[in-house]
Amino acid sequence: MKSIRDILPEFEKKAAAAPKGRKRQTERGELMRFFLRHLNYSRKQDGLPPMTMAHLGTVLEQIPTQDLYYLKSVCSQAKNFGKKFWWELDPAKHPPR
Repeated sequence: MKSIRDILPEFEKKAAAAPKGRKRQTERGELMRFFLRHLNYSRKQDGLPPMTMAHLGTVLEQIPTQDLYYLKSVCSQAKNFGKKFWWELDPAKHPPR
């Protein structure tokens, strides 16, 4: 078994090679930032606390990325972004086919 002294240099090399900051962007993360920015703007106007990225992640957890693009286009065309967003996510509003 290797000692911690032998393992540490390998760990430091991997940590240095990992992308940091804006290089770690993903397609889904960019969409989530878009939704978060728009939702928090309307929440601030309503006097509600801002939504966190973690909360939005749990809300959008089961939705495929391609469906998020549809949601983005529909919400962007609506008069009230937040209202349309939450209406589209409510399964009771969309009966199964």
